[in-house]
Amino acid sequence: MVNETLLQHELVTRFILPFLLVFFIIFGILEKTKLFGDEKKQLNALTAFIISLIFVAVTFPTIVVNNMMLFLSIAIVVMFVGLLLWGFVTGGEAKIGEKQWTKWTAGGVIIVAVVIALFWAAGIEGKAIDFLFYQSWSNTLWTNIAFIVIVAVALAIAVRKPSR
Repeated sequence: MVNETLLQHELVTRFILPFLLVFFIIFGILEKTKLFGDEKKQLNALTAFIISLIFVAVTFPTIVVNNMMLFLSIAIVVMFVGLLLWGFVTGGEAKIGEKQWTKWTAGGVIIVAVVIALFWAAGIEGKAIDFLFYQSWSNTLWTNIAFIVIVAVALAIAVRKPSR
């Protein structure tokens, strides 16, 4: 039998946490907008309570909110890791050097590193590599991408202003 913590119990994950989330969001919105007037905390709390009960009584919205919260949590952690790496590379400032290309290069390397780390953490790195590089269409795809990059770089060099 799998050990389950209190926070993993179905009652908590499917009802209590979504109820609290919706309750506090609705209550905060009602307090901020003063829809029922100033100093109407009891009315705002009761309205938020009823809306939250109706919300958790229906299964589909609760599932949608749970999925969105999982996505939001992962997205926040991924952005935090990317910004943390950016802070290490730049020394805490938005300036790496006097050249603009160094900032773009560092940003590109960080984005690639975060994507690779996300694939690794999700356990799909092998599947992603197989999908991108070992398919019948992979050779054509990467040849076309390389051609487009070469043409874009050549155009950028051709149209840039000469430095004096």
